Amino acid sequence: MTYEEILQRMLDRIPNNVDKREGSIIYDALAPAAAFLNLMYIEFDEIMNESFANTASREYLIRRAAERGIEPYPATNAILRGVFTPSNINLTGTRFNIPNRQQTYIVKGMTAAGVYNVECEVPGREGNEYLGTLIPIDYINGLQTAELTELLIPGEDEEETEPLRERYFSSFNIKRYGGNKADYIYETTALPGVGATKVIPVWNGGGTVKLIILDSNYNKATQTLINNVQDAIDPPPRGTGVGIAPIGHTVTVDTVTETTINISTALTYVSGFNWTMIQQEAIQVIQNYLMELRQTWKNEPFLIVRISQIETRILAIQGVADVGNTRINNVAANLQLSENAVPVYGGITPQ
Repeated sequence: MTYEEILQRMLDRIPNNVDKREGSIIYDALAPAAAFLNLMYIEFDEIMNESFANTASREYLIRRAAERGIEPYPATNAILRGVFTPSNINLTGTRFNIPNRQQTYIVKGMTAAGVYNVECEVPGREGNEYLGTLIPIDYINGLQTAELTELLIPGEDEEETEPLRERYFSSFNIKRYGGNKADYIYETTALPGVGATKVIPVWNGGGTVKLIILDSNYNKATQTLINNVQDAIDPPPRGTGVGIAPIGHTVTVDTVTETTINISTALTYVSGFNWTMIQQEAIQVIQNYLMELRQTWKNEPFLIVRISQIETRILAIQGVADVGNTRINNVAANLQLSENAVPVYGGITPQ
């Protein structure tokens, strides 16, 4: 209902023998009321949108989802491998930072001589971005070197709005209860650092369950993440219901295998362009495509790396006039991966 429609309906209720022209007493008396009612209709539309999960903004979607026991996954802290010398110094509990960056890190438990798990104190994905030299915040007597060498468990940002909305609607369609596939997927994916889960029931006889996971960057999970998930789902003594898994379920947590993708293709360039000029963008579009495939892994029986997709994305790069004779791992055909394999970028070579 617009202001004009409301005002006209109000004027239509006034007898025609009364002056209703703009600037008349009646018109000037009704116009402010019509404007106010128009604002009320706008508010009513907003209330309607916020009342339903498919149109609600984040604040009200969270309140709606809470009615079904669903909350946004919170931001988590990245866990990295830190290597320190000399190896005979106990660094547990000490804090470090990175030159010219805001992240600070705290040293957790030792895993080997001079090797520790190090937690980024700032939650979120930004803790995943740096490997290299650390600087102690407080002086540590005898410390020679400190370095982050590997991301063990990726940090995650707070769950975004649309994935939360999808989980809310999925809760009506899939019934999860102790020990079914939906329950394992829900509980495992909710653990810090886990991005996707597949469930293989009865994989090694009755009562056995295998969980295949990707980390939250949709890469192969590290052994540290696998161990953390194993301890949360079914720690020793196995099958006793100590963890999330119900009594009688012996759960094994594993991760995917990686298939390296090497691409060669014949390119025709627009005048003035060459391989050096488009190389970085070509690498990026292939990496993005492989990432998209890894993100769909949990919903597919197996992944297929398609030549048509590769050529389409390369052809969209500015400076490329044509593309053809594309090969994946030296074969001129689509590459079908095994059931629990994901593609990772190897390289791209122009023919």
